[in-house]
Amino acid sequence: MSDEKLPLSEAEIEEALASVPGWRRDGDEITRSYAIRYHGGVAMIVHVADVERLIGHHADIDLRWDKVRFGITTHDAGHRLTPADFDLARRIDDIAKAHLAEPLDDWPRT
Repeated sequence: MSDEKLPLSEAEIEEALASVPGWRRDGDEITRSYAIRYHGGVAMIVHVADVERLIGHHADIDLRWDKVRFGITTHDAGHRLTPADFDLARRIDDIAKAHLAEPLDDWPRT
């Protein structure tokens, strides 16, 4: 298993989380939501999926009429957080900017 798939320690998770502002931890997953109209969200998801296919890592995605939520964990590391999750989070942020999606750091509230 590559280093990208090795689970991070709690200290490493906190440090990595600080490197992706707006992402929040929800158990063994990091999440972020964006405001974007439905068809724009579909286009954004396709863009994310293309990148995910290239890097071999994917997010769980929840698309609503005017929102999209990404949840990231490393399934093949026992649903634990790894460096690959934070790399994908940064890539999703870049894609969201390209699609003019607005961060919704409070959706959904838990």
